[in-house]
Amino acid sequence: MLEQVKRAQERIRDWLLGQQHPEGYWVAELQGDTILETEYAIYLHYMGWGEADTYRRLANYVLTQQNQENGWGIHPGAPTDISASVKAYILLKLAGHDVNSELMTKVRENILRHGGITKVNSFTKIYLALVGEFPWEGVAAIPPELILFPKNFYFSIYSMSAWSRTMIVPLSLVEHAKLTRPFPFNVDELYAGGRENANIHMSWSPNIFSWHNFFLTWNYIIKAWQKQPIHPFRGTAIRRCHEWLLERLNHSDGLGTIFPAMVNSFFALTALGYPPDHPLIQREKKELERFIIREGDTMRLQPCFSPVWDTAWIVSALKPAGLSASHPALVSAGEWLLSKETTIVGDWAIKNPQREPAGWYFEFRNEWYPDVDDTIMVLRALNMIEVPNRAELARAVERGFHWLLGMQCRNGGWASFDKDNDHYLFTQVPFADHNAMIDPPTSDITGRVLECLGEFGYTSDMPEAGRAIEFIKKDQCEDGSWFGRWGCNYIYGTWQILVGLAAIGEDLNQPYVQRGVRWMKSVQNEDGGWGETLASYSDANLKGQGPSTASQTAWGVLGLIAAGESRSRSVRRGMEWLLNHQNPDGSFTETEWTGTGFPKVFYLRYHYYRAYFPLIAFNEYTKAFPPERTEAVPSQGKAVRKA
Repeated sequence: MLEQVKRAQERIRDWLLGQQHPEGYWVAELQGDTILETEYAIYLHYMGWGEADTYRRLANYVLTQQNQENGWGIHPGAPTDISASVKAYILLKLAGHDVNSELMTKVRENILRHGGITKVNSFTKIYLALVGEFPWEGVAAIPPELILFPKNFYFSIYSMSAWSRTMIVPLSLVEHAKLTRPFPFNVDELYAGGRENANIHMSWSPNIFSWHNFFLTWNYIIKAWQKQPIHPFRGTAIRRCHEWLLERLNHSDGLGTIFPAMVNSFFALTALGYPPDHPLIQREKKELERFIIREGDTMRLQPCFSPVWDTAWIVSALKPAGLSASHPALVSAGEWLLSKETTIVGDWAIKNPQREPAGWYFEFRNEWYPDVDDTIMVLRALNMIEVPNRAELARAVERGFHWLLGMQCRNGGWASFDKDNDHYLFTQVPFADHNAMIDPPTSDITGRVLECLGEFGYTSDMPEAGRAIEFIKKDQCEDGSWFGRWGCNYIYGTWQILVGLAAIGEDLNQPYVQRGVRWMKSVQNEDGGWGETLASYSDANLKGQGPSTASQTAWGVLGLIAAGESRSRSVRRGMEWLLNHQNPDGSFTETEWTGTGFPKVFYLRYHYYRAYFPLIAFNEYTKAFPPERTEAVPSQGKAVRKA
């Protein structure tokens, strides 16, 4: 099998080399659900830029994603999501579909079976209110005065997750102005029982003394206060929100460099009086249009780009696949990654004060929001390669490594964008139903940090590693698995932990580690691969279950090899699955979605996951069977350059 693996390794390596952009980076499509197309249509109407042909092309794509219930889910195969389905219905109506047609009738009936338009989430209600299809009275209050709270105050905007921050600040301006631009039609037919009889208000919890009811009470107090003629702090708050917004539109390709926040920034700037032809709005419009993909008679959008993430992973996959540290493709990629180092001090510095900016972000330019996961991967990639300016590389690695250590949370784990962003009360506020108000530390990122630390010479007895290991132990599920926050799901989390523990030098014979190994083996499919559907986020009984995929099979193999199981039957069967499913050109086919944006709310399909994770599995398998030995040895992290 070893020779087969080496040939497969060469094919996928050469395929990836052929995908590199002339500037040195790699980036594949990042696919999300239909809220992107439907909200883009609402945005076009609101800004006065809607065209019949654009609506038609968007609708053509959205129709290809319809589920068997005549609705739309948040990932392929998902049940109907009421918010996604209501917005899809509106897009179809914008595109000229007859409301009395069989298609529209079935969609409408499905929406009404799920409770109708009043059951959509809080952000969808705001979008609908902007176009006159939902009363502002039923929209959650988002007072601009939130920005006036001290930065370290418990209920500061900086105690919210970074992505929520970029949503909430512009939406507070939108909710204040309540500037409505109605459709040329209405969707009253989506109100169960009729619009005039609809209960537009948020529901109380049966538990009278719950935090949900506490915040809902305050929501109604704030809304009553907003109706009063005098608001002593409102002017100052609006000015601060405006300044905050303008500041974060610099050093980025749009607010947060991600579709929802960028669209909200258009609505906020409009609320502040900016005309559609203002240079700032026109600049942001061009950035948003870069997300568009036209294919045949359809149009779809990406939520953002992932070049730093893809490039760092591919470098980490290509170097051990036989390339020298000075290979032109790696040098070009290394120089490009160095150019993407953060050069400003962002929101992260509130809880991680450092004099120098550092870290890397996910997209082409998003300097306000570097994140731990991308920084880890760039540090690992730079640690493998050589560039002409070695001093510049060394300084960047040192800064990034220092920033990374400073992001460790009080409980020993690492989160994504912020440190100690774990105020769970925020999850109970009325506009928090997108399940992403906070950014707590997670095992998958913490495991990857341990892998990075191990490659830089850290060991399990060092304080940072020891605290991380204790966090991981506490976060383990009873069956031995670990939850995966940023990838699907328990296979992803357990893989990351096993690899991280091995790299940091933890004793892998400990019972808690072996429980993880046994769990990973237990969920291997009969065909030898691994697979898990996104439905496991909603139903833990489905953990580890799903059709085998190239990326998840690679994760299963990698976790077991790291745990010293390279000679096991499970690893052999996993490798056979990969070998049997490789395409002639070296690539793999994977239509399943294995990426996670926000559990239970937004999921992703990374189109390169099917390529670089199998290559890494091939790399580790060949490393475990060096030519001079006949038996396997577990791979261990090696320090190449210390920060």
